Amino acid sequence: MKVIIIGSVAAGTSVAAKARRNDETADITLYNADYDISYSICGIPYFLGGEVEELETLTPRSAAWFKKRYNVDIFIRHEVIKIDAKQKKIQVKNLDTNEIKEDTYDVLVFATGASPITPNIPGVEEDHVFQVRTIQNTVAIDQYMKANQPKKATIIGAGYIGLEMAEQLSHRGLDVTIIQRSNHVMTHMDKDIASRVEEHLVKKGITLILNEEVTVIDKMNVQTKSGKFIGTDMVILATGVRPNTKLAKEIGVELGNSGAIAVNSKMQTNLPDIYAVGDVAESYSVITGKSIYRPLGSTANKMGRIAGDVITGGSLEHRGILGTGILRVFDLAVGQTGMNEVEALEEGYDIEILHNIKPARAEYLGGKELLIKAIADRQTGRILGVQIVGKEGVDKRIDVFVTAITFKAKAEDLFHLDLAYAPPFSTTKDPVMYTGMALQNAIEKKNKLITPKELTDRLEKGEKIQVIDTRSAEQYKVSKVESAINIPLGALRDKCKDLNPSLPTVTYCNGGITGNAAQNVLRNLGFYDIYNLSGGNKNYQNYMKNK
Repeated sequence: MKVIIIGSVAAGTSVAAKARRNDETADITLYNADYDISYSICGIPYFLGGEVEELETLTPRSAAWFKKRYNVDIFIRHEVIKIDAKQKKIQVKNLDTNEIKEDTYDVLVFATGASPITPNIPGVEEDHVFQVRTIQNTVAIDQYMKANQPKKATIIGAGYIGLEMAEQLSHRGLDVTIIQRSNHVMTHMDKDIASRVEEHLVKKGITLILNEEVTVIDKMNVQTKSGKFIGTDMVILATGVRPNTKLAKEIGVELGNSGAIAVNSKMQTNLPDIYAVGDVAESYSVITGKSIYRPLGSTANKMGRIAGDVITGGSLEHRGILGTGILRVFDLAVGQTGMNEVEALEEGYDIEILHNIKPARAEYLGGKELLIKAIADRQTGRILGVQIVGKEGVDKRIDVFVTAITFKAKAEDLFHLDLAYAPPFSTTKDPVMYTGMALQNAIEKKNKLITPKELTDRLEKGEKIQVIDTRSAEQYKVSKVESAINIPLGALRDKCKDLNPSLPTVTYCNGGITGNAAQNVLRNLGFYDIYNLSGGNKNYQNYMKNK
């Protein structure tokens, strides 16, 4: 069997490696138009920022290494320019010599990846404007910075790469400006969580411009649609990627709703003996079963392994993804998995939302605060998505939630997890466990939750709601929910007689725990339509500042 793979970064080399492990007799060839293979795209910002000292660290494997290790032939600077699917033939152009040769295959795999989107902006061709995708891009940026010693950088786009580059260029001493077209950074996350990342960026000295578009780039400035001129010495384009599907489309390979190649669970396309993997291929949601496109190295490696196994007679199948991601923004970690609030509502779910603010480990050992936004389906109790922001413990918790959602866990299941506990690592009631407990109580209407948005919307419509601030008078004076009255928890049993038990009532504290205790007190005293403000006053103030 002769296997030809087009592309040899994460997905393509994973296909080859797994196919060879399964079958020592297969003839496996990879053609790659680029200079480099099997490199870490995700590590590029950290080389440019100086955390990775040697660029070669990101390119640990060469074509010669693959030949020796796996008996796989990799041809760099060789571009597949034409495919005859009926005859199972391809034409390959040597980009160094312009020589064109023909090759044949039994199985063909598209691992052509994705290319960065170049916005249609006058000036994007300038020498100081860069994409961040390949090792060649990386070399160009590094050489430019060494030669020109730039002082100011402008980043267009505020996704993962944009924010990572902002952090790293700031570490290099540059003044960094981020320009984002939408109203918040990290569009896969909800605005109320993204706003906390925005605050942190500004605190770290990043200039952040939202709801703005770049219209012109010249040698000294970036001009925006609103007429701003931003002085800059270099520009980073971080406006997303587009799957490289041109070759596939030419031979009739079907694309999915996302614009990437549609594949089944075995990574097979609609054409016989033709597969697609990695950033060129579409995945599907573990939750909804619908198509989803999240070009990440982890998914690419997984897809490649599955295809390599299937091609050589194995039984692996792709089980979908949650679109999980994690990002470091200076000393803040940001993680998300599954559906955000907007997506869940668009899918028609009746959702319960919890903003859980808890320390990642014992506060007496310096534990720092985590904010967990969790979304569950009220009908089934199933966890649909989680977003977490904090300075420690984010990676641990997001991976627990990923596992739980993948195996269709309900909110109540989280409380019963036997998670590792010791004061340096966690709290006795881990934030994951508390999230499940609070969500389940809300779903069962024992302890109903209300988000700052829901409360504000109802108050603005003129609805009569009793809002009770259960904190101290000193805290109440500093900041509070508009229209709230101050009744500290200790005085609530005596003063509740002055309240109307038939009116909707909202209790809150700083983060949620004391508000929940007050909610229990009032419920036991005959108040029946009572809510705890999700995330407490901290979450409310953040919402009001950023709404």
